[in-house]
Amino acid sequence: MLSRFMSGSIRNLEREYNCTVRLLDDTEYTCTIQRDAKGQYLFDLICHNLNLLEKDYFGIRYVDPDKQRHWLEFTKSIAKQMKSQPPFTMCLRVKFYPPDPAALKEEITRYLVFLQIKRDLYHGRLLCKTSDAAMLAAYILQAEIGDYDPGKHPEGYSSKFQFFPKQSEKLERRIADIHKTEMIGQTPETSERNFLQKAQMLETYGVDPHPCKDVSGNPAFLAFTPFGFVVLQGNKRVHFLKWNEVTKLKFEGKTFHIYANQKEIILTYFAPTPEACKHLWKCGVENQAFYKLEKSSQVRTVSSSNLFFRGSRFRYSGRVAKEVMERSAKIKREPPEIHRAGLVPSRSCPSITHGPRLSSVPRTRRRAVHISIMEGLESLRDSAHSTPVRSVSHGESFMPRCRSQATEEAVISDEAYSPSDSVLPTPVADHSVELSVSRQINGAPCSIEEEKESEAGTPQQEERGDFGAEGKSVKEGSDSALSEVEQVNKFVLSVLRLLLVTIGLLFVLLLLLIILTESDLDIAFLSDIRQTPEFEQFHFEYFCPLRRWFACKLRWVGGLLINN
Repeated sequence: MLSRFMSGSIRNLEREYNCTVRLLDDTEYTCTIQRDAKGQYLFDLICHNLNLLEKDYFGIRYVDPDKQRHWLEFTKSIAKQMKSQPPFTMCLRVKFYPPDPAALKEEITRYLVFLQIKRDLYHGRLLCKTSDAAMLAAYILQAEIGDYDPGKHPEGYSSKFQFFPKQSEKLERRIADIHKTEMIGQTPETSERNFLQKAQMLETYGVDPHPCKDVSGNPAFLAFTPFGFVVLQGNKRVHFLKWNEVTKLKFEGKTFHIYANQKEIILTYFAPTPEACKHLWKCGVENQAFYKLEKSSQVRTVSSSNLFFRGSRFRYSGRVAKEVMERSAKIKREPPEIHRAGLVPSRSCPSITHGPRLSSVPRTRRRAVHISIMEGLESLRDSAHSTPVRSVSHGESFMPRCRSQATEEAVISDEAYSPSDSVLPTPVADHSVELSVSRQINGAPCSIEEEKESEAGTPQQEERGDFGAEGKSVKEGSDSALSEVEQVNKFVLSVLRLLLVTIGLLFVLLLLLIILTESDLDIAFLSDIRQTPEFEQFHFEYFCPLRRWFACKLRWVGGLLINN
């Protein structure tokens, strides 16, 4: 009886698993859910915890063991989507950027979008002129520490915050000047709204870059924005198609096609892996449906078929942008309380004058040790997209960066703002190829890799350093061997699938041939085919001898069986 009770308890435990979702303010929400729970259940649970009603702009991001990023599909089981073992780690991020973020109905929604765009600015995805960068940073400063107070904010207080990947002292002084003179009296809500209004006017607002190559092998980055499909190449926006101009998105293996106008292929790019290409395709399908369609009832299942196989089929599930805005307008409730995640130590600058620089984006690397001890999870300085943006912009357009400057320390100057810790869309110099490969997997840079390892539940590189060079070489050798075995397995499976399809086609043709020659079906088109001279010649010269030979072999085999 006791053993039966224990076995039942074990089965119940196996039907549940722990799931941790890292939120936009870098706090973590941990829950236990059933193994057959769908993504919608977890997402609703998080939104309920945040008291968030305008939730259609957000999604849950996770990383598989191959370091490929995915958006959690809400209509499917979580356990079936996650290829790793529990406990699972994911991130809540903005999936569809609002076309006008300052016009969002509720303050809680604007605050979460503010956190996302602030993160984009810090990780180098949101590019801008130096003057715009200083204004955006001043809005962040006002939202986090309030009005300038000489007693609390000594000289150089703005340098205690890290707003961008790299920032000069001149820019920091400009940020402080704006904060002292132009931000007086602004509440956090007002500062955040002004920040959103400024950010939405930038060319790279809402850019989620995917690394690819064009037909000539040149690096390019594809992105889906609230306004259309863009291609960034050589620090320039080389293509822009509005959503009503894009007619179809399709992928085959690592090849991604964009159809426009009269359903002709006008752009073709190549992703690093088939999995990355499929993720790119899914993101494109979802963004096109969300921003282009008038109603969710217009959403259709789309497929990307190959020559012999059905290919991938995918359907966007959710409301479209127009429906979301209409639904938001009907919200009538008391504004929920917002717990803003300002940096407490930075509010008293004298106490940290000689300390390390603090990031305006909350850092989780410092909390990683405690989390790994208590829950077996890793944390890191977070990011939102598959690849951050790296570029130099003059004015409001992308400008190419000189190759000789590729290894120089990037700073914000009077002319341009250049984020440094990413790869988009600056091509890698020839002498930096080795460094690029070591810092990049599937087109994702070092800062993204940290988050990928954290979400996948694997140890960080710096925490693996104690194993030494020998252990590292053994691991690299085993990884390369595993990758070769996986490639061979994939090739064998593709050959087997091709053989099965070929055999199936031959079998169907044989059945059709037997029906045409042996059946007595009185059907008009069959009679017409039988009466053609070509078919009669085939029937008497080829089919009848083959049938007699086959019948003879069957009788011979039958005789052997009878004699035995």
